[in-house]
Amino acid sequence: MAANFRLVLSALLLAVFPPSSPAALEPSDLLYESAVRAFYGGDYGGVVRFMEAALGSHAEVRRAKVRCRLRCQDQHRFRDDFTELGFFDVVLRRAACMDACVEEAVGVQSVHRVSEDVVQDFNRRIPYNYLQLAYLKLKQPDKAAAAAHTYFQANPEHVEMGQDLEQYKDLKGVKEDHFVDREARPHQRSFTAAVTLYDQGDYEGAIHLFEDALLEYYKADVECRALCQGPHRFEGHDHLRYRYSLYEVISDHFTQVLHCEHECVRDLATRPGRLSPMENYLPLHYDYLQFAYFQVERPEEALQCALSYLLFHAGEEFMTENVDYYKEVLGRDLGPREEAAWYLRRHEQELELLLIGSQTMGVDFVEGNYWSSSGGRDNTNRIPSGTDGGMEYVPMWEKKKKESVVVSQHLKEGGPLLYEGVRVVHDSGALNGTQRVLLDEVITEEECLALQHLAHAVTLAGDGYRGRMSPHTPNEKFEGATVLKTLQYGFEGRVPMRSARLFYDVSERARRILESYFLLNSTLHFSYTHLVCRTAITGQQDHRNDLSHPIHADNCLLDPEANECWKEPPAYTYRDYSALLYLNGDFEGGEFIFTEMDAKTVTASVKPKCGRMVGFSSGGENPHGVKAVTIGQRCAVALWFTMDPLFRELERLQADEVIQALDSESVWHQGLDINPKDEL
Repeated sequence: MAANFRLVLSALLLAVFPPSSPAALEPSDLLYESAVRAFYGGDYGGVVRFMEAALGSHAEVRRAKVRCRLRCQDQHRFRDDFTELGFFDVVLRRAACMDACVEEAVGVQSVHRVSEDVVQDFNRRIPYNYLQLAYLKLKQPDKAAAAAHTYFQANPEHVEMGQDLEQYKDLKGVKEDHFVDREARPHQRSFTAAVTLYDQGDYEGAIHLFEDALLEYYKADVECRALCQGPHRFEGHDHLRYRYSLYEVISDHFTQVLHCEHECVRDLATRPGRLSPMENYLPLHYDYLQFAYFQVERPEEALQCALSYLLFHAGEEFMTENVDYYKEVLGRDLGPREEAAWYLRRHEQELELLLIGSQTMGVDFVEGNYWSSSGGRDNTNRIPSGTDGGMEYVPMWEKKKKESVVVSQHLKEGGPLLYEGVRVVHDSGALNGTQRVLLDEVITEEECLALQHLAHAVTLAGDGYRGRMSPHTPNEKFEGATVLKTLQYGFEGRVPMRSARLFYDVSERARRILESYFLLNSTLHFSYTHLVCRTAITGQQDHRNDLSHPIHADNCLLDPEANECWKEPPAYTYRDYSALLYLNGDFEGGEFIFTEMDAKTVTASVKPKCGRMVGFSSGGENPHGVKAVTIGQRCAVALWFTMDPLFRELERLQADEVIQALDSESVWHQGLDINPKDEL
C-alpha cells in the first residue's frame, strides 16, 4: 500500500512536470543581470522581458531536476536480490541518466550554476520588486499589483511596499483578484483556503480543500526531497579532504542529503519570508478533517483522521476521547490513514540513520520539534466527548497561546544622565514603547565634526558587514571602522590620535549614560562598537521603495507573521542594550523607526542630528529599522552592549590596553602589537 502511494505521487509529479523542449535554456543569472541593467537604463520593456524570462528559466531548471531525478529513480530501481555490484550498477546508471536528462531539458548544466547571491535574490523574490515598478511604468497596474503582492508575501517587513499595495488598490483597472501570489505553494494555498471555509461553517467545501492540501503536501514533499539530492556543503566540514574510505565518503554525503530531506518537514510548513514554520502544520490537517467529517456525519473518515492525528501526538487526551466516541458510533475499529503512517515511519527511520551518519561525520545532530502541539485550530468549535449520548462539549485541547515578548515589570528608567548638558527628549512613553529613550546634546558640534572627519579617513566599504559594501540595500554604500582600528591609525600617524581617542571616549560616555538612565543593576559591557556611514548611491534613488536597514531586533530573529522574536542563532542573543549616536543630519531620509512586531506599524520615528542618541533594549520589544538615505551621507556611532562579561568585545579589550598605555605614556617607549584585522 505504501509503495503504491509513493508510485502514485511520483506519477503525479511527472505529469505536473512534463518534459520541456530540447532547446537550450538561457541561464537565469544572465537574464537577471540584463533585467537589472535595463531597469537602471530606463528600458522598462526590457526589464519585463528579461526578468520574466529569468523567473521562467529559474523555475524550469528546478522542474527539470525534479522530473529527471524521479524519472531516473523510476527507471533504475534497486533489486530485491541486493549485491554490492548491483547497488553501484544502479547508482552509476542513475547518475548517467540524470546528466543526460537534465542536459536534454535545459542544456549544459554548468551554465546554470548561479552564484549564491543570485539564488538568495530569487528566494527573497527580489525580481518581483523590479517587475512591479516596470509594469507600473508601462501602465499595466494589474500586473504591477500581482508582482508587488508576490514580493510583499516574502518581505512583510517592507514598510514602503505595504504602502504601495494600499495605493494599488485605488488605481483604476486594479481589482481584488489581481493581488495574487505568483509564487504561492499549492499545499499552503489550499490549506489557507480550507481554514477560511471551515471558519465559515462550510464543512463540505473545507473537506474538499483540506484533502487537496494533503495531496499537494505529499507531492511537495517528493519534490523537496528530489531537490535535496544535489551538492551539499557543511560549514567547517570537507569530507573529500579528510575522508579517504569509499564508504566514509558515501556516508558523509548521504547524511547531508538525508538531513536536507528530513528538514523538508520544516520547509513545507514555512511560509515565504518567515523564519519559523507554522506549528503542528501537517497534523493540523487531520485535526480539521476529523471535525469536518464529524459535522457532515461521516464517522468512518472522522475516525481515520483522528487516528492519523494521534500518530503524531500519541495519547493526546481530547483526541483519544474523540476516537473512543467515533468507535462507539461505528461499533468497530479502523486504522489511521496509510499515507500518514508511512510518512511517520519513514521520518523515524531517517532519524535513526541521521544519528549514525552524523556520528560518523563527527558533527552534532539534534532532532527538531517538528510536530509542536501548541499550534491548533480554533477551539470554539467542539465535538462531543464520551459515549453517554449527552451533550457535554469539550475543546480538542486547551490551546496554548504563544508568548509574545513580555518585558519584565522590574525594568526601570529615568536615572541620572551623568554628563552636563545631556537632556532627555523622549522617554519610553513618548516613544510608544518599552525601554526606549531619545537624548540630545550627548556630544558637541565640534566633536561631531571631528568624528565625521575621522570616519572619512578610516572607514572602509563593507567593514563590519563581512566585506559586503551594500549589505542591506544595493542603493547605499556602507563603510565602517572599529575603535581598535582607529587607534591603530592614530598610532601610525594616519589620523590625529586625539580623534581616535575621542571615538573611544564618546563610546564610553554613551555606555555610562545608558547604564545609568535605565537604572541597571549589572554592568553594561561593550559587545560591538562601530563607526559607520551609509551613503546614497547617485543614480539609484529614483525608484527606491526599500529601507536602508530592514526592520529587525538586535538579539532575536523577528518573525512578524507569528508575532514572535526567536532568541536563537544566528541572532546575537547575548546583546541586551543598543544605542545609535548620530554625527550629522545634513542628508535626506535615514530616519530611525521603531515598529510593532508586525514590522509594519511604525510606533516612533527619530530624525538624526548631531549629538542625538537613541537607546533601547535589544529584544523583540523593540523592532526597528532605518528608512532609505536618498541624498547624502548619514554617519553614526553604533553600539551594542551585553550584561554577560563572557561576550565582551575582544577589540574593545585590546583598545582598553592601548588607552592604558597611552595614559601612562609607555606607548612612546615600546612597540605595540596591534593587529587591525583582529576582529570578532
